[in-house]
Amino acid sequence: MLALQLKHQCRCLSPRILYITLAHRRLRHDGRSRDPQVGLATPLPDGAPKRASPSPYYFAAGYAGWAKRLTRPFPPPFFSPPSGSFSDPLSTHNRSQDRRRPKVNGEIIRGVTVGDDAVLVSDNLIGANDGVGAWAQREKGCAPLWSRLILHFCALAAEKDGHGGEDSDGEGAQLVRYMGDAYKQTKEALSDPNEWLGTTTSSLALLHYLKEDGKTRPVVFVAQLGDSSVMVIRPSEKTILFETEEQWHYFDCPRQLGTNSPDTPEENAVLSKVDVEEDDIVLAMTDGVTDNLWEEEISETAINALHEWQNKMDKDDNVSEELLAEGMRFVAQEIVLAARKIAEDPFAGSPFMERAVEEGLAIEGGKLDDISVVAAMCKKRQG
Repeated sequence: MLALQLKHQCRCLSPRILYITLAHRRLRHDGRSRDPQVGLATPLPDGAPKRASPSPYYFAAGYAGWAKRLTRPFPPPFFSPPSGSFSDPLSTHNRSQDRRRPKVNGEIIRGVTVGDDAVLVSDNLIGANDGVGAWAQREKGCAPLWSRLILHFCALAAEKDGHGGEDSDGEGAQLVRYMGDAYKQTKEALSDPNEWLGTTTSSLALLHYLKEDGKTRPVVFVAQLGDSSVMVIRPSEKTILFETEEQWHYFDCPRQLGTNSPDTPEENAVLSKVDVEEDDIVLAMTDGVTDNLWEEEISETAINALHEWQNKMDKDDNVSEELLAEGMRFVAQEIVLAARKIAEDPFAGSPFMERAVEEGLAIEGGKLDDISVVAAMCKKRQG
């Protein structure tokens, strides 16, 4: 029974030639710009604390995303008018934005939607969730709501907990608990009378700190369930310090949270602690990246993009927090573009193709999917 449920809700493998042909036809005729969706910190409601974490360290961060098809507005009662900025309308007036953005329990939904994906960017918490697109074929199916709401409630849980608080041993960063609380609240929000079906993978990275001999040093806590990924890169050494391992039930069916899924954060999420230094880069990504680029390609693209951005900066300039975040947005954008290039190439070699061949499937080329990246650099606050 479990296998039947998962088969019904997981990503379906269509005949490859038909899949590529129809997907490319959509890309040519849906009228969208070819530029990825990009931004810095994802929107906060009016009155939200500007600095919710007591940590002396912060993420200078930006995001980028590309949806394989036009993103639909959320259904009632979470509805927001569609716009060129996916689920969040463009406006220069904050109150106008708050009135029109999607809401749950009377509060705007944190994060940004990219197709069925969702990303979250804040000073100390980043995340990337991948809603399972096959739910779009079901009545009452809406995977983007699941991916976005779980990030939203994770952000609220982290803020309530002070992002780990001033806990000197770092054990205050209970990411799995945040994810578990978020999953429970998402299920409640999407049950009768507002029932919507869906599932999502989830990945979170929280920047915290440890105190030793009166000094502090940064540490990143990572929680991951499914095949969304977190990678930590040290540009100064051109090395990958850490990367999560994908979790699968079987090929192309990752562990996931939501309708009919047996997976839970408490039982299946993996919590990791990564010692980092200033200027290390943390990436949170959906599988639209990792299915199309190998780990070394992701790291190389990120480091090259960082160097390209640094070369454009005036060496005498004092690089502000916002300018650093713009650099990370550029890094995220370049990773998205690199992944999309492979995704749209029916003859390219890719990690997805390699895994498919290992399963005995005759598939070649990249995998066309939603592609989302958050890039964050660890920095120490001044003053």
